[in-house]
Amino acid sequence: MRDHESGFTVKDALVNMVFPRRCPVCDEIVPMGEGLICSQCRTKPQYIREPRCRRCGKQLVGGTKEYCRDCTQRKHVYDYGYALYDYQSMKQSIYRFKYGKRCEYAAFYAQDICERLFDEIRMMDADSIIPVPVHASRKRERGYNQAELVAAELSRLTGIAMYEKLVRRVRKTVPQKELTTQERQNNLKKAFNISTNVVKLNKTILVDDIYTTGSTLDAVALELKRHGVRSVYFIALCIGEGM
Repeated sequence: MRDHESGFTVKDALVNMVFPRRCPVCDEIVPMGEGLICSQCRTKPQYIREPRCRRCGKQLVGGTKEYCRDCTQRKHVYDYGYALYDYQSMKQSIYRFKYGKRCEYAAFYAQDICERLFDEIRMMDADSIIPVPVHASRKRERGYNQAELVAAELSRLTGIAMYEKLVRRVRKTVPQKELTTQERQNNLKKAFNISTNVVKLNKTILVDDIYTTGSTLDAVALELKRHGVRSVYFIALCIGEGM
């Protein structure tokens, strides 16, 4: 993995002259040679640290609990996972990445994941990375699946194979942010489909941008486990605070 401050090649310089890279935090042009994030913004992302929920990875308030309130009250299908950033500190960045065509942010996010969660990913011992899919109509409208961009970079950095076409979103659901937890679960019923036999996969990492209640990850994990995947983990870019 290349460090934020090193590894800048001639090819990078030529590309940067034609398509200047934007800082994923402030969205200003990153000065040549500074890497994937401008020097003034390197300390601005707020990272999820211990203590964090042992299931969903939310930052916990206080150091005596192992699970957040949500994870003590409901059973998840996925095994466990981690998020990188506190949502409030990076919500504008994620919004631009998701809706503003700032596809270049994916390289920074994936590198940050590898640097901050390297040991956690290694312990998962996964044989595959799967981006949470969006419906085909949304992908055509947006031009890309933001989770797939991060997953591709993460696959490149870790050497873990990505299977971007394995899971399909076959129902165009209403946006999850508009729903209650129960409505989210009902909204996602039969929303995903496995396109091929996945019996050869044993442990997989799902990649998504924002973790709210985990309903989407649970829905995908359910289909994967129905088709023989033994363990399903996740990596999300952002997550809120747990109680």
